[in-house]
Amino acid sequence: MNEIIQQRRKYWEDRKNDFVMLLQNWLKHEKKNLLISVDKLYEDYLIRGIEEFELSKYKYGKDLQKWFDKKLDSKLVQNHRHFKIFKPYGFLSQFVQEAKRKKKLLGDLCDFPNNTMAIGRLDHDSEGLLLLTTDGMKSFQVRDKSIEKEYYVQVDGEINEQAILKLQNGLEITVNASKYQTLPCKAFLFKNEPKLPSRGRNIRDARHGPTSWISITLNEGKKRQIRKMTAAVGFATLRLVRVRIGDICINNMNAADVVSLANFDDALNR
Repeated sequence: MNEIIQQRRKYWEDRKNDFVMLLQNWLKHEKKNLLISVDKLYEDYLIRGIEEFELSKYKYGKDLQKWFDKKLDSKLVQNHRHFKIFKPYGFLSQFVQEAKRKKKLLGDLCDFPNNTMAIGRLDHDSEGLLLLTTDGMKSFQVRDKSIEKEYYVQVDGEINEQAILKLQNGLEITVNASKYQTLPCKAFLFKNEPKLPSRGRNIRDARHGPTSWISITLNEGKKRQIRKMTAAVGFATLRLVRVRIGDICINNMNAADVVSLANFDDALNR
């Protein structure tokens, strides 16, 4: 038996990449997230794990899957949780209070699981769809340029087709004190005001002049980009509501609503 153990140990010492690949497949199948380092788990397997089975019963790989079943209990793995929320006006897109700032935080909306984080952000004065997750890897997925983000924007004045065309073609704004050319995007004018929950705070008195509603869909996300884009074409943003990320929409959600997403990937790319 010692000879078999030594053979197995030698086999896996030269195949750490295979170990990682099998681990990833196991985690994916079990829909769980590893809470310890892969290196630590790999070393534990080489030192102790190989000796824990009657290895002659299993083929290479099969013994490893059996060990994962036994070793990776609830203390070392967790099921991911994902949420979509309608971030209300006046809330920060974070869970930790900044020094000397007493702002409303996402944790005020719901008792979320530990390690929940926002994917991207909405400014304090912006509203709408925000995705939350316990899986940090999801942020890379959502920030990919293949994922569209759609916003409904109320602007000051009656916006014209020339301004819409400039938004569609991309224009120059300032990002981090440098000039930046926005990517071409989708934009159109609403004939009627879209149905959205009340903001809870008046935008302004209607006597101050007309306003317009437009839709802008981006595949990027610079800081306060929408507001800078509408200002660049001469129409200040009065209200900004994100309504869609990929195929995840706010639908009929109200401000402060929280909805659990059972299958994040399927919801994002239907």
